Amino acid sequence: MNGVVVVDKPAGKTSFDIIREIRRALKIRKIGHTGTLDPLATGVLPVCINEATKLVQFFAQDRKEYRVTMLLGVETDTLDIEGAVTAYREPNIVRNDIEKVVQNFTGMIEQKPPKYSAIKFKGKSLYKWTREGVDIDPPSRMIEINKIMIEEVALPEVTFHVSCSKGTYVRSLCADMGRALGCGACVRALRRTKSGHFPEEGALSLEDLDDLQKRKMLKDHLIPLTEALPEFLPVVVDSALADRIYNGYQPEAEIFKNNDIPSLSKGDLIKFLTDDNNMVAIARMLCNSDEIVSLHGKEQITKIVRVFNI
Repeated sequence: MNGVVVVDKPAGKTSFDIIREIRRALKIRKIGHTGTLDPLATGVLPVCINEATKLVQFFAQDRKEYRVTMLLGVETDTLDIEGAVTAYREPNIVRNDIEKVVQNFTGMIEQKPPKYSAIKFKGKSLYKWTREGVDIDPPSRMIEINKIMIEEVALPEVTFHVSCSKGTYVRSLCADMGRALGCGACVRALRRTKSGHFPEEGALSLEDLDDLQKRKMLKDHLIPLTEALPEFLPVVVDSALADRIYNGYQPEAEIFKNNDIPSLSKGDLIKFLTDDNNMVAIARMLCNSDEIVSLHGKEQITKIVRVFNI
């Protein structure tokens, strides 16, 4: 069983709790998720099973979308409503103030991760250092906020949608916007509505199901490896060439002579498939596709980055 399942994580559970449930239901060992969700958060959690765990590195670059309820006037040590309150101020602001501040948080911005986060410092997660009473000041890093759209202002709460790059902490975003507004803020509720090309509409709820029911649901909704990365150009190879790739062969220009390759740029990723639609490998282009015709047949034009043993 190899593929991806998209789970709708409920509040109150960690991402690892979901992994543990699926591992038990499917009786498998090799499993991983893409993009941790806090226990408070709900929503889209792609889970990779067996050979699909090799896809995690590609999903890690995906953009995320969230629906956020921000509580103004309250600051906590965890930057969400579940933490200890560290400050309280009356939010004497209006919607126009919020809209102006939000605009300053779009585009490339600098963000400092929360002290209660899974980011590693000297091999140990920040939240573990913090719980042990060690105050680590995490370095800021650049993230990208593509869009923030305010849905509702019902003070002291503001609900908005955000589209952002990997590595964005919505808790930090709310805390920073709260400071810019002069009243502080924390996350009241958070739902991931999309991860890469996986939307919430396709996410599975595993709540109130026994292991047998979970197993059936997960199998029925398993996304094959060949469909998990639709943005990667598929290149079909015969069984002989697939065997060569499994054994370390780096594809050369000659294998593309019979394939209609659209516009590809150096650095683009492609996927090699068998004619019966099994994933063979993912490779990175070493040249532009329009250069292939001018190359001699034995010149390497892709570099294999992942091979799948299916």
